[in-house]
Amino acid sequence: MTSPNPLLDVSEEVATALAEGHAVVALESTIISHGMPYPENLKTAREVEQVVRDHGAVPATIALIEGRLKAGLDEAALEELAKPGDVAKASRRDLAALVARGATAGTTVASTMYIAALAGIPVFATGGIGGVHRGAELSFDVSADLLELGSTPVTVVCAGAKSILDLPKTLEVLETHGVPVVGVGTDEFPAFFSRTSGLPVAHRVEDAVELARLVAAQQKLGLKGGVLVANPIPEGDALASEEIDGIIEQALNDADSQGVRGKDVTPYLLARVNELTGGRSLTANVALIRNNAAFAADLSVALSAQA
Repeated sequence: MTSPNPLLDVSEEVATALAEGHAVVALESTIISHGMPYPENLKTAREVEQVVRDHGAVPATIALIEGRLKAGLDEAALEELAKPGDVAKASRRDLAALVARGATAGTTVASTMYIAALAGIPVFATGGIGGVHRGAELSFDVSADLLELGSTPVTVVCAGAKSILDLPKTLEVLETHGVPVVGVGTDEFPAFFSRTSGLPVAHRVEDAVELARLVAAQQKLGLKGGVLVANPIPEGDALASEEIDGIIEQALNDADSQGVRGKDVTPYLLARVNELTGGRSLTANVALIRNNAAFAADLSVALSAQA
């Protein structure tokens, strides 16, 4: 089937589903390449794709493989991303340079949104979005994810943002860019490992069908940006906020003392937090990704039914 872009390869399964109006869910790949240790990352990637299938949708894991944008990966590509090696981390700013040199990379939320929109995939499931980093008033460290959400019409299902970030400023930037933040069964913005942050969301829905009506209205209004869906981690898998906040503070101090900067910060902090929690944060991370994939698939099915 013809790709919508000469640098993009859409798998036959994904292309067929899109052409026939079936539900498709985009999945990012930095979770595989930089978010988890091997082999847990490969196992999780396979499980998340299966969760999407179990909920009636086709998974489209997105990545950059040997200079080609990919929407839908085979087993060999998943393994290439998962194994330790020379796999880059690609945000939107990196795509042209990595394509030009034929590189392989995991895609962040921002670049996954961009590629999903190129492929015509309207729903994307991830773990947590990037945001405004603490101290951004001095460093100007604001994730490209937030700007992408303001400009690319893809609905992103996440468990909020990690409390390694400045969550109040993150929500302010989203508001500035006109991004609706919608809580699933909650009035509070979740903080990734924990279900609450003490910060309100702009809107609340109770299920995927209700959310599909909101997303459809956003599209009909011609609003250019995406919708951010805040889907809290399941209660049984959540970590207590008072515990995880203290651990994150320690991890942030460790990163600062070791001079970790830029896009290396998040992978370092995730690994350090996992170490400090004795592996419990990795278990929580897997649980919330699976939960988001299931809800995203339900949403995609509901949107397909409206078409």
